[in-house]
Amino acid sequence: MTFGEPEGYDALARPRPLGARLRPRIGAVAACVVLGLGLIGGAVTGSWLVGEPDENRTRSAFDTAGALWHSAPVDDLFPRSVEGQGAGPGGADRTWTRVAVAPDSGCEGAFDPLLRKALAPVGCERLLRATYTDATQSFVTTVGLLFTKADVPAMRDLAQRFDNERLGLRTDLIPRPYAAKGTAAARFGDPQRASWSVSVLTDAPVVVWSVSGWADGRTVDAPQPAEEAMRSGATTPPAQAGLGNEAKGLADRVERALRKDVGAEPEPSA
Repeated sequence: MTFGEPEGYDALARPRPLGARLRPRIGAVAACVVLGLGLIGGAVTGSWLVGEPDENRTRSAFDTAGALWHSAPVDDLFPRSVEGQGAGPGGADRTWTRVAVAPDSGCEGAFDPLLRKALAPVGCERLLRATYTDATQSFVTTVGLLFTKADVPAMRDLAQRFDNERLGLRTDLIPRPYAAKGTAAARFGDPQRASWSVSVLTDAPVVVWSVSGWADGRTVDAPQPAEEAMRSGATTPPAQAGLGNEAKGLADRVERALRKDVGAEPEPSA
């Protein structure tokens, strides 16, 4: 048994086959489906080839930061005067004045031996340092920017290690100060180190560090990391003097200046 093609009626009520109209419509639908799938596939392929915009911006900011040691003016990285609103003990304001800038150099002699070993995996491209004093010239603080040779994964690995092993709190891993003759920091040597801070950035190939002490040359038997010296109720001499605030407050603001030069957003707090 066979079936004839279905019939319809034209405008004059004359019978006519429907197959002639169905076939073109089916063909058009099929063409649309093929075209749509092609566009979707092209879009997906394009996204794979181009990459995510956020990832590209992150990589660009990382590379830009790594070049700042030779492209940014020293006054941008280490301003002559730094305002620290609420940076002192109890939320007191601070003002720091730059008294010396070290020549840019390698990292030889800038860190205690074990700290140098801990930082070795990221390498040392360049080291920039400046020393500041507070408004009363009672305290001195050296702040440094270690520009590394590392990529993003290596910086993340180092930051994770510092966090997991609490390396920033060890008294055998303290940065060394930069003392300049004829300034308030002239007597700021290793025995005068009272408090310090080390921050490994993950969105820039940079380690930001600082170390503070008294300007009168007094020695410190038990230096204390800034994180501990700033805790409520801390009674050690560095804590009572606010030297943890000096180290951390100045380092934070130099880090902000660095990010401003790169045009990057601050890293989220842990």
